[in-house]
Parts: sequence; C-alpha cells; structure tokens
Amino acid sequence: MTIAVFTGSLIGAIALGLPIAFALLICAVALMVLQGNIDTTILSQKIIEGADSFPLLAIPFFMLAGELMNAGGISKRIVTFALTFVGHLRGGLGFVAIFASVLMAAISGSAAADAAAIGALLIPMMRRAGYDVPRSAGLIAAGGVIAPVIPPSIGLIVFGVIANVSIGKLFLAGIIPGLMMGVSLLFAWLWVARRDKVKVLPRQDWSARLRAGIDGIWALVMPAGIIGGLKFGVFTPTEAGVVACVYAFLVGAFVYRELPLRQLHPILVAAAKSTAVIVFLIATALISAWLITLSELPSQVEAMLSPFMDNKILLMAVIMVIVVIVGTALDFAPTLMILTPVLMPVIKQAGIDPVYFGVLFIMNNAIGLITPPVGIVLNVMCRVANISMGDLMKGLWPFLWAELIVLFLLVLFPDLVMVPLDWLTHR
Repeated sequence: MTIAVFTGSLIGAIALGLPIAFALLICAVALMVLQGNIDTTILSQKIIEGADSFPLLAIPFFMLAGELMNAGGISKRIVTFALTFVGHLRGGLGFVAIFASVLMAAISGSAAADAAAIGALLIPMMRRAGYDVPRSAGLIAAGGVIAPVIPPSIGLIVFGVIANVSIGKLFLAGIIPGLMMGVSLLFAWLWVARRDKVKVLPRQDWSARLRAGIDGIWALVMPAGIIGGLKFGVFTPTEAGVVACVYAFLVGAFVYRELPLRQLHPILVAAAKSTAVIVFLIATALISAWLITLSELPSQVEAMLSPFMDNKILLMAVIMVIVVIVGTALDFAPTLMILTPVLMPVIKQAGIDPVYFGVLFIMNNAIGLITPPVGIVLNVMCRVANISMGDLMKGLWPFLWAELIVLFLLVLFPDLVMVPLDWLTHR
C-alpha cells in the first residue's frame, strides 16, 4: 500500500506538470495522510532543516565557480591546449572533445554546462572539417556526463547529504570511474571514426604547444589543486568550492582579463537561481526521505529485492538496471532525490559500501542525462548543434553503450573503485 501511495502521488503530480520539488511535497503529504498524521508545521520545519546543512554550501560555490570559468576564458584555453597536441590527427577534434570533457569535468561539475561550452567551441570547427555532426554532438554529449562523476561533482554532494555519506570519500572514489568513462569514449571514437575522411588541422610545433600550455596553465592546474587539496586534507569539499570561486575569479579577471566586473552581476544571479532550485529540491527530498523511513517503504523494497540480497553483484546489477530504466523517464535530480532514501537502507542491509554504491548510482544517473526522451544534455546539444533529437540519437548510441559497459564493469569488479579509494585515503 505504501509503495502504491508513494508512486501514485508522485507520478500523478508529475503528470499534472508540477515541478519536481512540489511533487515531492505532495508525496510527503500523501504519506502523512496514509499514516493519519497531517501536520503542516512539520513540513515547514523539515524544509528548513533540509536546507540548513554545511555541506550544501559547496553547491553555490561550485555553481558560481563554473559560471566564472566559462565567462573568464578557462574553457576556451583548455580546448586550445588540446588542439595543439591532437588536432592534427585523423579524428583529432574528437580527441580534443574527450580531453576537454574530462578536464572540464574536474572543474565545473555540471554536465549541461560542460557540454554546452565544449559544443559551442568545437561543433562549428567539426562541421567545417567535414565531421559527421550528429556523431560529433553525440560524443560531446556523452563527454559532458562525465562531469557528475569526477570531482567536484554537485551530484555527489547531493547524494552525500541525503545518504549521510562522506563527500570527501565520494569525491576521491569518483576519479577512476570518471577517467574510465573518458577512456571508453576514446575507444568508441577510434572505432566509429576510423574511416571518416575529414580535414585535419596543421600539425603544431612544440613552440606552439608550449605557448598554449603556458597560456592555459592556470586552467590546467586547477583540477589537480582541488583534488590534491582534498586528498591531503588541506580543505573540505565545501572549502574547495570557495577556493575554486576565488581562483576562477582572479584568473578570469586579472590573468586572462576576460571577466570584466560588469559581468559579475548576471553571473551571480545565474548561479543563485541554479542554487535555489537545487537546494529547494534537496530540502523537499529530505522531507520525503524522512516520511519514507517512517512509513517503512525501504523494508518493502528490501522484501521485493530479497531474492538478490545474498549476492551483492547481482543485487547491484538489478538496481543499476532499475535506475537505467527510471533514468529514461526522469531527469538526474528527481531520480537522485527519489531513489536515494529508498535504496540506501537496502544497500546497507546487503553490506554494500555506501561510497561504492554512491559513485555507481551517480554515474548511472549521469548517463540518464543522455537517454531519451528526458535527458537534459540531449536537449542542450540539439540546440548547440542545431540538429534534431532523432539525428543526435543516431550519433550518440556508440558512446552511450560505451559508458554503460563501464558502468556494468564496475558492478562486476568493485575493486576498480574501492582499491584506488583505499590508496587515496590511506597514503
């Protein structure tokens, strides 16, 4: 009965066109009605408690850092640096897109923003060089979804808050899976682009590469600085967001001089709007999570998954398949908000490491950003490349399958996540 009330109220609210945050509030009220205890004071108190979290302060800072980096010329220099090294290879612009996607992921943490920034720079160049545009757009879209996996990841922050899991450990555990996603795209691109007849850029000499490296050094050292600071305990994830903001502002305004002070107001407004949406979603999700726990919904889900509880790998595979299916219908944020409080008790009962689960869960949700029909990154790339959704999907499939293969490899071989994490946290 609880599952029926929960899913029915949620699907009904979404079908009426309500924003996800309000749909979650309706779920909470429906669960209160089921329990026979409706109290609006509790709702308001839980919303305030949900937003009153120190780790959540990382979100506005990383959102602002991403806006400052794109406006300050950091994205452009990352692409230029990659062009000087691999732009002359056949299919070289695809390699540039992959390299830039991985590096941008370690800076902004936003899939849609990364895909839009890289696509705006590279799609016109790829079109002029004769590349298949839907395939190129598909590659950039698939590269964009690396951002929620590699730190600093807003998705990992949100999961850590809702699931009460160490955000620092989640950040460190996401490095290897994110890099594996990039490598999978590299092999997929080598396979699909091996026979393309496209124009290649002139080979750059080492002096040009050195100039690009010097010009982009401020952008290139930032990911290493953030990850190194987290690994050695110099700052917490929240403090890392502050460092990223200050660094991006100083570099954009005073080093590259592409960030005039008059642009700060619209940048701050954009970051504030994005933050408000995310934090309100988290606050409403935590109300639902609290009521889900009280209504013993996780125990009902656990009973449904009980045939798989004795086999961790099989249980993870089943859960990942469920999340893939849900991700085709729901966007990243609602999937994360709805399923985290439902699945975490099951994961703990099965003895699966919450950090390991969190990384794979976020990776799965990130891949959902490029699964039709809801995937927001798909819609972004359709606008950037000026192509239809159908054409984009034709070019995307090889890269989507490559990332799904990585996901299920990590299900089969958990040590690929946990061994590097142990090394990073204990050495």
